[in-house]
Amino acid sequence: MKQTLKRIIRNVKSINGNSLAEFATTTALMATLAATAAPKLSEMSEGTKAEKSMNEIDKILTQARNFYQDTANNEGRGRFPGQDKFDVAVGGYGTTRSTQAIALTAQSDLLTALGAWNVWDGDEGAKWRSVFGVSNSAAPQDAGGKVIDDTYVACGTCPGTNAGHTDWLTLFADNTLASKYQDGHFAYAVIPGGGSGKSAFPPVMYVVDVENASDFNNVIEP
Repeated sequence: MKQTLKRIIRNVKSINGNSLAEFATTTALMATLAATAAPKLSEMSEGTKAEKSMNEIDKILTQARNFYQDTANNEGRGRFPGQDKFDVAVGGYGTTRSTQAIALTAQSDLLTALGAWNVWDGDEGAKWRSVFGVSNSAAPQDAGGKVIDDTYVACGTCPGTNAGHTDWLTLFADNTLASKYQDGHFAYAVIPGGGSGKSAFPPVMYVVDVENASDFNNVIEP
């Protein structure tokens, strides 16, 4: 028993603790690693939000594609949500019942403007229409944003009878997709189709997240 007790005491005495200098060095190393990792973690977070925003835009495009196919089958010409007819513009690009040359110029103007639209409250927003409504309680546009709602104007021969955000909410069963960004908001614009027979050309729709429309956008060109 006495020998066992002596062995335990000897083992305890042989254990060396860390010195204060070693502890300080370890703490400094951990702080350096944390500072180095912080920007990377932030970058990962921003990258995740960007990916989610683009995924939401893809969902919007999928519903728009389905809407276009359904109207093409039922009405003879395809149109997009918010379009009262295939040759009606939605937003500020192109004119209703325009020629193909005018439509191509409008698309070129849109792309030029889109390339420079990297602030959420940019004036270019006035040419775009909110997907789910600027005052939608589930995802309202921030105060100061320039995007506006589409409005329905009866044209007599138009098969569409709803404002754009009404069409979109119906397609999504009244579920609103919200941007992952604080200043984000989903908006769209449609360059009208036109012509007939061999000279027919389809409408083209662009969807953006106004957080940075230059980076977060996609298009449907039937």
